Amino acid sequence: LPGYGDSPRVEMVATAQGRVAFLDHVLQELGMRRPVLVSPSMSGRFALPFLLARGDQLAGFVPIAPVGTKDYTAEQYRWVQTPTLILYGDRDTSLGPQALQNLRHLPKHRVAVLPDAGHACYLDKPEDFHRALLGFLCQLK
Repeated sequence: LPGYGDSPRVEMVATAQGRVAFLDHVLQELGMRRPVLVSPSMSGRFALPFLLARGDQLAGFVPIAPVGTKDYTAEQYRWVQTPTLILYGDRDTSLGPQALQNLRHLPKHRVAVLPDAGHACYLDKPEDFHRALLGFLCQLK
């Protein structure tokens, strides 16, 4: 993502609206229609504003202990109709539960907590992670 890791800072993504426009552009360039957006950790800064602004363009949303959930209100989350799988490891004692506390206001959500997994639960328990993800994907229309 622009501005993270070794990538250069990009002025366009300095605001939530800029991050929505960036992600929208990426999805258009890839020719993706109604994708499932999987958002681990720092990518929440991009995925959450996109979900709130353009969630109707997504077939589903999978936040994995994303950052930024407290930047939005319960009322804002209640407007989102995108099916959501809230996923985190039970050893992620800060960001996982914090994300759940905020994202539980999404009306079409379910929760999967991976036992014996930390913040990067997809690395700690890849089979459990993929089982939960595939189960969610199979239930989408």
